[in-house]
Amino acid sequence: MKKKPIIIALCGKGGVGKTSLSALITRMLCQDGSRRVLAIDADPAVGLSYPLGIHVRKTVDHIRNDLIKTLGNGEKIDKSDLLRQLDYEMFSALEEKENLAFLAIGRPEGDGCYCQVNHLLRDLIKEIAGQFDVVVIDGEAGLEQINRRVMDMVTHLLIVTDASLKGRNVAESIYELSENLGAFEKAGVIFNKIRIDREEETILTKNSLPLVHLMGENQAIRDFDLEGRSFFELPEDKDFIRLEQAVSRFINAGVI
Repeated sequence: MKKKPIIIALCGKGGVGKTSLSALITRMLCQDGSRRVLAIDADPAVGLSYPLGIHVRKTVDHIRNDLIKTLGNGEKIDKSDLLRQLDYEMFSALEEKENLAFLAIGRPEGDGCYCQVNHLLRDLIKEIAGQFDVVVIDGEAGLEQINRRVMDMVTHLLIVTDASLKGRNVAESIYELSENLGAFEKAGVIFNKIRIDREEETILTKNSLPLVHLMGENQAIRDFDLEGRSFFELPEDKDFIRLEQAVSRFINAGVI
């Protein structure tokens, strides 16, 4: 029997660096060539493709809209044919590179009269995720993503925030909402873009969430973001090693 995949979701306020951390964690997980890794970009901006060095040709939203257009034209589709068509379209939307596969969700869904289509897509995303060893989800900013179609399968929730009061408040709200929904097995917070010499003590004093890691500002990440370069080309440094060690402990042994 196939082992259930580890599904890691990164959520938090916009601008705190979720996408960069998602890319770094994906890079870390791909270092084991025997491990099949799926990265899901659940942010409408599809920003995760750039630091992963992947070109996106099709999103789940494209598939949804094409199907809705077909149904809106009055075309009759047998349910089994519909499932086969969606299955084919979903796998054609996967971009693959070595042991990494990438799936972009695109814009948030609007159920309207097409909730059956959305439910089918949600089930197919879960089915695809189940074929990988580990999944990394770059979540949409804010609280909304907690209730969307890729979040109810999460096993490990990483909430990302900066040192700001607003960021910390959003992080606490996400944690409380997710805990009430029972939407994870383990959860913790990563403080990102921290000025270690000035902000660390304040953060540690005021933080009430399980702490996974404090990540300082990193010039190499800023440069690669500016140039749109793949994070797989980033030179190794102490910041990345410490992040990898912290996330590895979080995945394998619980929140530290």
